[in-house]
This record gives sequence, C-alpha cells and structure tokens, in this order.
Amino acid sequence: MKRLGQVLSICILVLIIGFGTSVDVSAVSDLEAESGIIVDAETGDVLFSKNADIKLPPASMTKMMTEYLVLEAIDEGTITWETTTQISDYAYSISADTSFSGIGLRQSQDYTVRQLYEGMAIISDNATTIALAELVAGSESEFVKLMNQTGEELGLIDFKFVNSTGLNNKSLGDNRPEGTGAEEDNLMSARATAKLAYHLVNDYPEVLEFSSTMLSELDGQPLKNLNWMLPWNKDNFAQYAFEGVDGLKTGYTSEAGYCFTGTALRGDQRFITVVMRTDSYGARFEETIKLMNYGFNQFTDVTLFTADETVEGIETLPVAKGKADTVNIALKEDVSRMVKNEEEELYSLTYTLNEDNLDKNGALVAPIEAGTVVGTATLVYSGEEDYGNIDPAKNQQTVELVTTAAVEKDNWFMLVLGVIGDFFVSLYQVVADTVTGWF
Repeated sequence: MKRLGQVLSICILVLIIGFGTSVDVSAVSDLEAESGIIVDAETGDVLFSKNADIKLPPASMTKMMTEYLVLEAIDEGTITWETTTQISDYAYSISADTSFSGIGLRQSQDYTVRQLYEGMAIISDNATTIALAELVAGSESEFVKLMNQTGEELGLIDFKFVNSTGLNNKSLGDNRPEGTGAEEDNLMSARATAKLAYHLVNDYPEVLEFSSTMLSELDGQPLKNLNWMLPWNKDNFAQYAFEGVDGLKTGYTSEAGYCFTGTALRGDQRFITVVMRTDSYGARFEETIKLMNYGFNQFTDVTLFTADETVEGIETLPVAKGKADTVNIALKEDVSRMVKNEEEELYSLTYTLNEDNLDKNGALVAPIEAGTVVGTATLVYSGEEDYGNIDPAKNQQTVELVTTAAVEKDNWFMLVLGVIGDFFVSLYQVVADTVTGWF
C-alpha cells in the first residue's frame, strides 16, 4: 500500500510539472500584447518574440535612453550626482500641467541630479526628465540629437527619438524640440527597446538601484514606484509581484497603450522583457509575467561543448615540415547558451578552416605554437524556431578552433631526407604512369 502511494505521488508530480510546462508555453504563444520579447540579459539571445520588429510608440520607455545618457555623463565626469540645476520655463510648464503625470516642481530652486533622476526613474516624471536633458545637452533639441546618435552607436534598429520623455509632440505644442514634427512621436520596436534596456542594465547597473526603489520623496512629495511587479510591492498588488523583479520602465500614452520593460534576476540568471500596446495598466504586468515564467521555467544556462573538446570531423590536422605528422584541434573556449528544456540534443557544431593558414595540401606548416587559431566552429540549432540575438551580428554563435599543442620544425637533415623521399616517390609515380601508358 505504501509502495502504491509513492507511485501515485510520483505520477501526480510528473503531471503537475508537465502541466506547468504546457501552461508556460501556451501562455507565451498567446501573448496579449501587440509586440513582445524576452532576452537573456547576459548574452542578448532572444528566447521568444512576437512582432518584435514593428515600430510602435514606446511612451515613457523612451526615458531609458535619457537614463542611459545621464549615467554616461556622470561616468564621463561631465556632471555628478550632486550637480545642481534649476527648472526652466519649459520644464516648469510641463510640471504645472495636471494632464501630465508627475510632481509639481518649483522654479528658482536648486535640484540635484540625484533628485531629478529619482523623479524620472521611480515615477516617470516628465519635468525632471526634461530638466536632466537640458542639463546634459543644453537644450532638449540638442539632447534629442544625442539620443538618436547614441541609438545608432548602440546598434538599435527600428527607432526614432523626437523628445526625451516619450510624450507625443502633439501634446507638447510649441515646446516640442526644434527640428521635430508637430505630429511626430517617438518610435521603437520591441527588439530595439530590449536592446536599449540590455545596454542600460549592463553598462550602468546602478540604474537598478533607482528602478527598484519602492518609495522616495522630492520636495516633501512622495515618489511611489509605478512598477507593480516589484516583490516588496506585494501587499498592495500581490497578483503582480514577481520574485526577482528590480526594474525597469513603464510607459503609457493613448497612442502607445500600456507598455512595460521588465527585468528580473534569480540566482545568476537575468532576463529582460518588453511588452508593447497592452490593454490596461495591469495587463502589461500580466503579460510580462507570462514572458518571465516562460524564461525562468523553460530555459537553463547549459554548457553544450567545453573548451579543449574536439569537433567531429576535424579532430586533427596534418602538419608539414614538423617533428609530428599531425596536431590535435579543439575548441578554444566553452560554448554555452540558454537552452530550452529537453532540447540540449538539438545543438551541434559545424566548422570552417582558415585556408590562409594551410599549405596547398591542406596542412599546417611547422613551427606551430599551441593555441594557434586554425578556424571557427559555429553552433547550429535544429529545433523549431531560433529567435536569434538582439544584435544581428551575434545571430550565429561561434568559437575559435585552435591547436592543442606546439609542433617544432623538423631538423634540416630530416627535411632534406623528406625532400629526397618526395622526389623519388614522384619519380616512381611518373615512371609507373609512363610504363602503364605503353600497355
């Protein structure tokens, strides 16, 4: 009876695990957002995407570029966290307009960069964002040029910035940045948004100190984080709290719908997610949870092939003029990636040799140093769909093939004997061919 109970328990556990797996896959395939993506924050590998290359208004997710450029200015020493600035007429007009979310700032008062950054990162305040843009570049118009230039440098595709906040220009009226259209809006694809977040989190991880702050204050006014997924927010929004979430940026306009760029860390694994144009404030977090559950439950960081491992078909290369006739070839480093459950066997390696390193007979010529690069191995996935990388240049994962040992050049006597031997072999072949031709 006890044995039967154990068997039943195991069966139930298997069913639960299988059910959970199917739920994760089904949920992400039915993502209720116009576009979405989940990315491994270390490698940039895309685990799933939906309409990830269509350009949509990102709303306040635009502010991630402003956050990036402020942190870059601090890193370069142009400004510091304690640098102070005052609020311009333009920024004040935005702050005083109750139709825009945010707090009321005061003119003729000094604000530190840290205070303004908290306003931007925690509650997505528009006036503090404009004030920072003006501080960094002199005007929002110049800052927008810097945003687009930096986007190009970071390798973003399918994007255009027309202001620092994510508001549509129509709502800014005559205050819109010079050189931008009255009806224009910022545009980014989910892929471009994820890549911006990838650089923000990796280049300036201190941003997470701000994006994970639940509550702060400015001028005596509370700054309460708009991210309902923060795990310490679960008293009020228990249905959205998600273990490991520490960022990153919400967004909403009537044109953009409800958007969210999320990031979560569990153990050593961090994912970045983007959902665009969902239907409600809560929906953007619900759809993000689908993506994050899919990532954390379905994928594991796996070392598929190890350094010094040989690749089938290219275990050795012949050596000319050396003390050894062959030399072993192996991978220079490990080949690792996020692998979906039960798909480890779907990965293999192909190889390409560097012909410039070989003689006309396909041999390496001695002397040869250990670690000499002789070619590359490319990881190949034979599953249903490979979503690639947010950086197209990294869609193919490669690793160098190297020699595992040194091969010295043979001494002159042996080389001479080799030449003589080759001569007589060639001579014999010529004679044999000639005689054969007589008959």
